[in-house]
Amino acid sequence: MTERPILMFDSGIGGLTVLREARVLMPDRRFVYVADDAAFPYGAWEEPALNAHILDLFGALLEKFQPEISVIPCNTASTLVIDALREKFPGHPFVGTVPAIKPAAERTRSGLVSVLATPGTVKRQYTRDLISKWAQKCHVRLVGSDRLAPLAEIYMREGFVDEEIVRKEIAPCFVEKDGARTDIVVLGCTHYPFLANRMRKTAPWPVDWIDPAEAIARRAMSLLAPVDGPLPVGEPDIAVFTSGKVDFATSRLMQGFGLVVS
Repeated sequence: MTERPILMFDSGIGGLTVLREARVLMPDRRFVYVADDAAFPYGAWEEPALNAHILDLFGALLEKFQPEISVIPCNTASTLVIDALREKFPGHPFVGTVPAIKPAAERTRSGLVSVLATPGTVKRQYTRDLISKWAQKCHVRLVGSDRLAPLAEIYMREGFVDEEIVRKEIAPCFVEKDGARTDIVVLGCTHYPFLANRMRKTAPWPVDWIDPAEAIARRAMSLLAPVDGPLPVGEPDIAVFTSGKVDFATSRLMQGFGLVVS
C-alpha cells in the first residue's frame, strides 16, 4: 500500500452513505469498506456474542489493512462496542456513530422528536443516556424497526421496495400531542437514508429527516493530519464482504460507489 487507508465498517451496505460523504470531503484518501454481511443483521444477535464477534473481527482487520483510522457508521455496533474497541486497541483512533439526538433537540420547534433505529439501538442504555443529556425538554419517541435495514439492502441491490411496508414501519414516528406534531425524525441507522425518498413519500406529514452521514465524515476528517499535496497513486478503494460471497447486483452496486470487490 502506498498510504494507510481509512477503514469503514458496517453490518452491511448502510455505511456507503457515510463513505459517499467522506469521499467528497477527502477525495485524496484511500478507503477500505468492510461489510460484515456474514453476521447481518446485527439486531438478531445477543449483545455479548456480538461484542466478542466484532472485537475479534477488528483484530484481523487492523492487522491486515493497517488503517490510519477506523470509522464505524453502524449505530448498533457503535453503541455496543465502541468503548471496548478503544480499550482493546488504544493506539488506534475510532469514529463511532450515535443517534443525532442533540442536533434534533436543538432544531425541533414542536418539541416532538422521533428516533427511528434498529431494535438494538433503541433498547440500548447509551441511547437513553443521550436523551437524558441533550433532550430533556423534548418528547422523544424511540421507534425500533427490524425490517427497514434489510429493505434498504434489497432496494439498493434491486431498485425496488414495498412502499406499504415502509409506511407501516415509519408510522409510529408520527405523534400528535396537544396540538403539536412530530417535526423531526432522526435516522438512527446508516441504511435508512437509502430509503429517505420513500419515507418522505409515505409520511403522513412533512418532517425534517436527520441523516448523520456528513457529520460522521467530518469527524473522521478532523482526526486526520492534512494531506500535504496529492498522495501517490496506489491501490484502488476496495470493498470486503465477510461472507466471501458477492452476487452480481452487489458487485455492480460496489462499482457504482467506486469500490473494487476484494
